[in-house]
Amino acid sequence: MGLANAAYYAGRDPFLDFTTSPEISQVFGELLGAWSAVVWQFMGAPARVAFVEVGPGRGTLMQDALRCVGRVAPGFAGAVDVHFVETSRRLRGEQALRVAHATWHDELESLPSGPCILVANEFLDALPIRQFLRQEGGWKERYVVDGRFVERESDGPGRDAAVGEVVEVCEAARAWMGTLARRLVADGGAALILDYGTSESLPGDSFQALRGGRPADALMDPGSADLTAHVDFAAMRRAALSAGAEVWGPVTQGIFLGRLGLLQRIDALAAANPEKAGALREAAMRLASSARMGGLFKAMCVTQPGFPVPPGFVA
Repeated sequence: MGLANAAYYAGRDPFLDFTTSPEISQVFGELLGAWSAVVWQFMGAPARVAFVEVGPGRGTLMQDALRCVGRVAPGFAGAVDVHFVETSRRLRGEQALRVAHATWHDELESLPSGPCILVANEFLDALPIRQFLRQEGGWKERYVVDGRFVERESDGPGRDAAVGEVVEVCEAARAWMGTLARRLVADGGAALILDYGTSESLPGDSFQALRGGRPADALMDPGSADLTAHVDFAAMRRAALSAGAEVWGPVTQGIFLGRLGLLQRIDALAAANPEKAGALREAAMRLASSARMGGLFKAMCVTQPGFPVPPGFVA
């Protein structure tokens, strides 16, 4: 359930179908920029550090982050080399309009060696999943064949579930997390992962398609909708720990942004721009409210061993 998404990102503007946190409020990127500057100091303030974003969309998050650190952390701003991991040529063009000096990569493995600070916002949810259905007689796996779902006998996902339940497995996300964790262990640094999903490995069918901002038939007109599934953060945590990294969280996005000072920054912007105060506070509620993105979205940090507690997390 992944080839159609590759075609989708390559051939159209995904932001017609959904809106990510950086597009909701500039404060999101600013807070992540400030977070990265503190993490750089925790790393010993290396003279050069790769500032990496995976799946950077239009480049808005990085643009906002760099504007913030240029103002409040000029030492960090002068040390960073910006790298984007992005396969879409069309989106690379959008990103270059906002961060012209970035270097682009198709995969993590082509990043230069050395310490890095990496941000992945709403990246893992777009990776392909496998779905397994527990039945009385065993397991079946769900496939797409000739434009429809079919189920075939299977050995199962490697964990149990009640009869009738669906278990989703994202092997691509686990492999990606293992690669990232090994990189951090070897070269040093930290990665911040923000996405929607569950803190525990729970059963359930979360596979969905969005077209024009509305739920759509995932099998209709392949490549025309954004296909996503909830991230299993417990599985991501296990993959990172198995590679020798340290893991912090996950915590809800609302708690994470609150600890970074979201509301204080919104209040400052509202005071300076009273005509926009309502819109600014509505954006903050959308990002942080437990009934909205603040509860569904999680934040997790993966670091080199022996790292101090990253901002927004607790020991």
